[in-house]
Amino acid sequence: MTATYLKLLVTMAVWGGTWVAARVVVQEVAPLAAATWRYFLSALSLVALLYWVHGGLPKLTRGEAWQVLALGASGIFLYNVCFLIGIQYIPAGHGALVVALNPVMVTLGAWWLLGESMTPAKALGSAIGLVGCLTVIGNGSPLALLTGEVGRGDALILACAVFWSTYTLLSRRAMRTLSPMVSTAYASIAGWLMLLVTTLVVSPDALAPTYSLTSWAAILFLGLLGTTLGFIWFNQAIKRIGAARASIFINLVPLAAVLQGAWLLDERLGLPVLIGGLLVLAGVTLTQLQPNFLSRQVSS
Repeated sequence: MTATYLKLLVTMAVWGGTWVAARVVVQEVAPLAAATWRYFLSALSLVALLYWVHGGLPKLTRGEAWQVLALGASGIFLYNVCFLIGIQYIPAGHGALVVALNPVMVTLGAWWLLGESMTPAKALGSAIGLVGCLTVIGNGSPLALLTGEVGRGDALILACAVFWSTYTLLSRRAMRTLSPMVSTAYASIAGWLMLLVTTLVVSPDALAPTYSLTSWAAILFLGLLGTTLGFIWFNQAIKRIGAARASIFINLVPLAAVLQGAWLLDERLGLPVLIGGLLVLAGVTLTQLQPNFLSRQVSS
């Protein structure tokens, strides 16, 4: 049991580190190219894992194929385009605090679109989380979004939260017939193909693998540790200690991103941003007080 909790802590540190790695790689590599290489590596490793565990990729029905295409478009393609372009403009820890709103957005989406129950704790947590997120992206001013004063980076990272929430809600239906590993592998393949085609159209020269060792290390970290290893260890923890307990650890990801950004990139976030981040985490905690299917979803 101790090993499981240690793996969870390492996984959260790795997921926090993906924000730092992304910030590093986009200083040299075009965001589309970086995302394409990242998911080439993660899709390849996940397919290899499936062959090792199950002897190959299971066949999909037509309905399942459409589902994984939707997952690949929302959670891989659109999320990573916004993520890697947006992180060019804002600190890693700042971006992670915005995306920490994911569980709140999924809770609201499930209530609005899927008819999930809305308890007082969820409603209060959602309100607090939204105020906190608006405070972060407004650098202390919760009304900045309404007055059009939000920068490009914050707007793109906020779009990341929307796309990941969409991915999470779509996953509910996909996982009625597909295992998490299979749906993630197929979604990664679909998203990678979308990224590859887009990059070949927009900036094919950017795919030339002539990057520095630092950029390649960051891409490897994103693809193999941030996606594949994180997925394996998190799902192992779900099997051993349950989804509710394992998902509580996800709240450590923005904290890990802020600390690593300060340590490795010398980033310093202002007090209003940190207060907004604390409000987001408090809101997320409240929405997770009562178990629901959302606690089984992963934010990366």
